[in-house]
Amino acid sequence: MNDLVVGDDGRARCSWGASTPDYVAYHDDEWGRPVHDADALYEKLCLEAFQSGLSWLTILRKRERFRAAFAGFSIAAVARFDERDVERLMGDAGIVRNRAKIEAAIANARAAAEIDDFSALVWSYAPDADGRPAPRTMAEIPSLTPESTALAKALKRRGFRFVGPTTAYALMQACGLVNDHLQGCCAR
Repeated sequence: MNDLVVGDDGRARCSWGASTPDYVAYHDDEWGRPVHDADALYEKLCLEAFQSGLSWLTILRKRERFRAAFAGFSIAAVARFDERDVERLMGDAGIVRNRAKIEAAIANARAAAEIDDFSALVWSYAPDADGRPAPRTMAEIPSLTPESTALAKALKRRGFRFVGPTTAYALMQACGLVNDHLQGCCAR
């Protein structure tokens, strides 16, 4: 169980979740907790896409700026963004200024707005929790699964962009569709 770290508080955590105070809070209170609200799922999907190629810590530390820039990640509000908003976002040093990712976030809001129940769609790809034992090491945690591949394909068919199987799996982990906290972790 060398991938668990015991913190100053005596609690065992997945090693990644103990490296900074930001990660401790995210690991203990948020990552892997079930998220069903459509706007909250959309936020996580956007942030996972913005993280692609970057450190998650960078995104986590910019999250409040992202929330302000993207209207609190309200699907309805972001779906109304236009080219002026894209230019505004490209000028916002508080977020990741990547045009493709910004345009994808807007396109994804429009696609999510067209789905009767975005949360139900996402959660329909959650694997059977009984079929997966708790991982004992970080090496046992996949970067994608058949379910995340299917979710990515379903989202792409509905017009989503910047959502491959790895991003879809990161969303599944972050939103509690899967529980990848290690065996013995305080947050499991």
